Amino acid sequence: MCGATEGGLSLDGVNVAKEAVIQGQVTRDGEPVGNAYVRLLDATGEFTAEVPTSASGHFRFFAKNGEWTLRTLAPKAEPVDRAVRAAIGEVSDLTITIGTAAPRPRLPDLR
Repeated sequence: MCGATEGGLSLDGVNVAKEAVIQGQVTRDGEPVGNAYVRLLDATGEFTAEVPTSASGHFRFFAKNGEWTLRTLAPKAEPVDRAVRAAIGEVSDLTITIGTAAPRPRLPDLR
């Protein structure tokens, strides 16, 4: 993963003309979420890859042409799915906003 720059990840050293890049940032309440995980699922929902987000919430995948789903998993948050299209010569740069998971109800004590 390239180092983060203001406004997103640097593409220095990436030949965008020969790559299909899916990248972005995971945020909660406008703040970056580090140590989340972003999964890349193919058009059938099959797991393809997973990367952790950087301290600045950034992630990047190099994918083949097609329709993909990004599934974001973070502590204290419900999973978030986001559809994205990848194409050689294009950079899909997006922000994924997560919320806070609803508290789980307490189970009654059955003793």
